[in-house]
Amino acid sequence: MLRAIVLGFLILILYLFQTALFPFFELGGVVPNLLLVITVSFGLMRGRKEGLFVGFFCGLLIDIFSGFALGPYALLYMYLGYINGFFHRLYYVEDVLLPIIMVAVNDFFYSTVVYIVFYLMRNRLDYGKYFMEIIIPEMIYTMLATLVLYRILMKVNKALKVYEERGDL
Repeated sequence: MLRAIVLGFLILILYLFQTALFPFFELGGVVPNLLLVITVSFGLMRGRKEGLFVGFFCGLLIDIFSGFALGPYALLYMYLGYINGFFHRLYYVEDVLLPIIMVAVNDFFYSTVVYIVFYLMRNRLDYGKYFMEIIIPEMIYTMLATLVLYRILMKVNKALKVYEERGDL
């Protein structure tokens, strides 16, 4: 129960950072995708099931407050969290390289799907421009944010594991 409360709080805080704080720190007109970082991180740290749940609630939060439709982002983040859970066995706690690589790959995939669904379907065919002006800067900025945020998420996960193993939960 404590894990769900802590994860819910983290998701909410990161959503607020991504939408309210980081727009003041835009680089190249983009902000880092912090909800993608938490989805990838918990998929790697805890496996497919938790990656799926974290991804679903991150995407649902975006769907609720974006006002477009309920479900597309929830589905996308859910798939990304689940797929990252497959790499749980390759994951080492001290290794920061795998999460950064996974965030980069996931951000590329996420941005490409967003382009296809929201731009290509409206006959906006300039993927090269979108790639250079949105995908690459967001991917780099999100990777830099991962360097800081991943260590915090790792400590939170470690503390939750300790409490679970002690039986305090």
